[in-house]
Amino acid sequence: MNKYITEFIGTMFLVLVIGVAAIGGAADAMAPLAIGSILMVMVYAGGHISGGHYNPAVTLAVLVRGKIDMGGALTYWIAQIGGALAAWAIATFIFDVVGTGASVIKSTGQGLAAEFLGSFALAYVVLNSATAKGTNGNSFYGLAIGFTVMACAFTFGSFSGGAFNPSVAIGACLMKGFAWADLWIYLIGCLGGGSLAGIIFNLNNPDDK
Repeated sequence: MNKYITEFIGTMFLVLVIGVAAIGGAADAMAPLAIGSILMVMVYAGGHISGGHYNPAVTLAVLVRGKIDMGGALTYWIAQIGGALAAWAIATFIFDVVGTGASVIKSTGQGLAAEFLGSFALAYVVLNSATAKGTNGNSFYGLAIGFTVMACAFTFGSFSGGAFNPSVAIGACLMKGFAWADLWIYLIGCLGGGSLAGIIFNLNNPDDK
């Protein structure tokens, strides 16, 4: 149960910061720094308990990599989506965050590419810095993961909104920061990127089971 509580809390704070700092405009152009920072500290806070996924695409990558079973992955996904729902409620009913509901996708192709690449980069870094034998016991994994999201948000955010996380996409749609009609782009792009990261990790590390 402690793993799922940790995933709920970490995802909630990640989505809450995105809601207030980005959708609500509290951080404006510096929102990616706030988002990468909260992810970094939440990974450090909960990584030793749950692995600090806070993202269904990362959990999918870890599932493909073989470090979690399907039952565990499903429960992680429930906890992560629950965290996103809690973040939506806090952002909306306490901090009055309400977006326009307009699409932030420049084009379907660019949106898919941005979400796929950002999610792949994130999952690839998580697998190699937080689950690989060669980096076991390191102290930099949280910084690496947070900086990956920050860099990808600065790079791809203008093309897709920079979710790289299905739970973030669901929370952002609820806050009317993303358009519901675009949700499929985030689901396919994020989960596709996470799946490929898991496949490539296994190809590159055949002896790391």
